[in-house]
Amino acid sequence: MDKHCFLEVDVNGEEVFMVDKTVITSYSGKINKLFGKSKNDETRRLKIIFHDFPGGPSNFELVTRFCYNKGKTNLNPRNISNLTCAAHFMEMNKFCANEIENLCEQTAKSIKEIEYWTWAELLMALKQCQNLLVNPISSIILDKFLDSLVTRIASSYEASPSPSTSSSDSSGFRFSSESSKRISSRMTCWFDDVTALDICVVKKMVQMMVIRNFDNWIIGKFLFYYQKSRFGPALPDERIEILTSVVDMLFVLNVKCVSYKSLFELLRVGLNMNLSQRCKNKLDRMIGSLLDQATLDNLLIPSPARKSYLYDVNLVIRFTRSFLWRGVSCVPLSRLKKVESLTDLYLAEIAPDLHLKPSKFLAVIRALPDSARHSYDGVYHAVNLYLEVHSTLSEKRKMKICSSLNYEKLSLETFNDLIQNTNFPTKSATRALIYCQRKLNRRIQETDLAGRFSLSSETAIKGTRKCEGSREIVQKLNHSDENENLRAHLKGMQCRVLELENLCRKMQFRMAKTTKSRLACHNNATSLPKLCS
Repeated sequence: MDKHCFLEVDVNGEEVFMVDKTVITSYSGKINKLFGKSKNDETRRLKIIFHDFPGGPSNFELVTRFCYNKGKTNLNPRNISNLTCAAHFMEMNKFCANEIENLCEQTAKSIKEIEYWTWAELLMALKQCQNLLVNPISSIILDKFLDSLVTRIASSYEASPSPSTSSSDSSGFRFSSESSKRISSRMTCWFDDVTALDICVVKKMVQMMVIRNFDNWIIGKFLFYYQKSRFGPALPDERIEILTSVVDMLFVLNVKCVSYKSLFELLRVGLNMNLSQRCKNKLDRMIGSLLDQATLDNLLIPSPARKSYLYDVNLVIRFTRSFLWRGVSCVPLSRLKKVESLTDLYLAEIAPDLHLKPSKFLAVIRALPDSARHSYDGVYHAVNLYLEVHSTLSEKRKMKICSSLNYEKLSLETFNDLIQNTNFPTKSATRALIYCQRKLNRRIQETDLAGRFSLSSETAIKGTRKCEGSREIVQKLNHSDENENLRAHLKGMQCRVLELENLCRKMQFRMAKTTKSRLACHNNATSLPKLCS
């Protein structure tokens, strides 16, 4: 065959090469299939166009050098990815001159020596590989490089049990002396290097780490670091992709190992971005799971654009629902109390907002169900503040807001304040008095001695009869040493009864006084129930 028969190769429309067809067909199965059997006079000017050649023109030049150099080339971490993909693309695993190892064999052997590469060489190979077109070969090579990378990161840690901040499922490679509040430089020294990788490569790396039970706390720290580092030079669309991918990766981790402060920072960054609803739901779910760790400042997030109210109350409602998504019974009492206290603080903060509608205010209150509340004193103070600021509300709307209160979970001091509070509608004060009477009656009944010496409500009010009856019982038991504990209990009961009687009289006096003032204001005779009569 005429050795001057040239082949014109257009590589991805970027550059055109003139190569000797005879030389190229000796090493490339793809070219040989196309032109190997062509006659010289018919193939003096041939042309082929590659639209998806891996690595582009520069990589095709490396391949041609391999062919012109009789199957010899310098393989290194900088070009190993490109040459491997190009070798498979050109089918350089079947044809080889002079029985020299073909390019596919040479690259495969070189990749097997990856364990002897330096850290810098491995990162260099990864950067080259991530720039290749996605195909089965490049994915296989990338997986091998990432496997080596994760192995090296893991080997820098000592295997030890995770601290209390991590679950048993996420135990993995940690320093034995690690503290969840401090990160040693040894544990994070690889962060800067790996942030140079594209987000699609990082996703694969994190998947490998999760499969190997790598420390979720370390993964989470890296992901937040990666997001901050890559956001600066990124375009708006790239930022959305990075943030969405980071949220997806964080979502598969043990949420107890994720920093709630960093999650709130991530949320604030994404507020002005066009994130998908799926991404927003995942972020809400993670933050809601850690709501008991949040502070009031974390929750004071400005309302979305075009909304008149100050803070984004819908966001807090979603957080609360996410916190209770498994049910109140599944949440430890200590965590419930923290969320209850936080919710009360938030209610007091949003109550003075003149633009906050009653429906939104009620929705925040009811986001934490009655079964999750130990006391409604905080809700009362927030409602009082809301009614004071929104004094122009109708009685019907005021009553609807007051319906969110559970009077049975109000303290007696709060009852005293409510009955005298003119911000509350009359019907609300009336209901409070009814519940107060029931509460006092129950407290009196609780002083009964296990059914042996029951105290009727009439006796509880009439202090003299009760005290005399109790003294008679104590006198009968004075001669029995076996009833010493019972006698002490009865003495305590006497003091409690007298205390309740005094409280009843004070409440009855205040009720009468308040009733007169309300009747004078409304010119409407309202019959209030007598208390302890």
